[in-house]
Amino acid sequence: MSKHTSRIPRPPRAKQKLPRSFKDLTPSKAFNPRTFFREMVWKAFLTPRTGVHKQPEFPKLTPGQVALTWIGHASFLVQFTDLNVLIDPNFANWLFLLKRIKRSGLRLEDLPPIDLVLLTHAHFDHFHKPSLRKLPHPKIGVMPWGMGDLARDLGFERIVELDWWESFSHGDYKVTLTPCKHWGARVLRDHHRGYGGFVLEHQGRKIYHAGDSAYFDGFKQIGKHLAPEIALLPIGAYRPESFRNVHMGPDEAIQVFRDVCAKWFIPMHYGTFRLSFEDMDEPPRWLRQLASDNGLSHHIRMLEEGVPEVF
Repeated sequence: MSKHTSRIPRPPRAKQKLPRSFKDLTPSKAFNPRTFFREMVWKAFLTPRTGVHKQPEFPKLTPGQVALTWIGHASFLVQFTDLNVLIDPNFANWLFLLKRIKRSGLRLEDLPPIDLVLLTHAHFDHFHKPSLRKLPHPKIGVMPWGMGDLARDLGFERIVELDWWESFSHGDYKVTLTPCKHWGARVLRDHHRGYGGFVLEHQGRKIYHAGDSAYFDGFKQIGKHLAPEIALLPIGAYRPESFRNVHMGPDEAIQVFRDVCAKWFIPMHYGTFRLSFEDMDEPPRWLRQLASDNGLSHHIRMLEEGVPEVF
């Protein structure tokens, strides 16, 4: 049995100034086609692709245990004894001109049967149609408002659109779409598409995937109302400084971790595609230093692509 619920009263979405071009994301004169090509295309092209596809060794779980496998970028496989969930699956080696610097931790064909796919927004690095089309018979796709038309030809048995704070329940699991500070347009003229993060609740566990987001006060509300135990938080694509209008760095991700009151912090959205100007290895290095300085190292779990971790 499936149903929509509205667990938390939903205030109207604040009207946000959306970036209409790459220049909107950067300071004056800091971004132009030549800079884009040099920093994100040419440097990535010259960088050898690293990493290996792991042969999957999925753990045998007991009720209440959850296994998380980082596939790379913002893609995760979340496994319970009776539920397999994919979040923002992307197995591409190229996104148009953007080269994948590190191989996906798993091959798409090595995935288990997928019960549920969560898609945080329609940007090409999170909503990758070729990857979605090849999934092993995904049953249900859950995504923000205005995205259903993009998913209709991708093999889902059912497509569910949610608004912020709206929940979808099926069997024993529940998914809630949470607010974030980003934007949802896939191209420059489809600003009606939504965006957000998800809290997945099953077998007494709560896992939060923040999607893409800059820092904003709404994370405190997520902690107050949903209290996730495990937080999957983005830490890359924050330079130049204006990229922080839509992304966050490790410093702000540490604050998000505190705001949502989670026990475990799992970083993501770094080391896979060159999407900004910081060095590829800077985000995890900076996060480790900040965690050490703030006495949080024992809460950080840096996952290796393709290797399941049991919580």
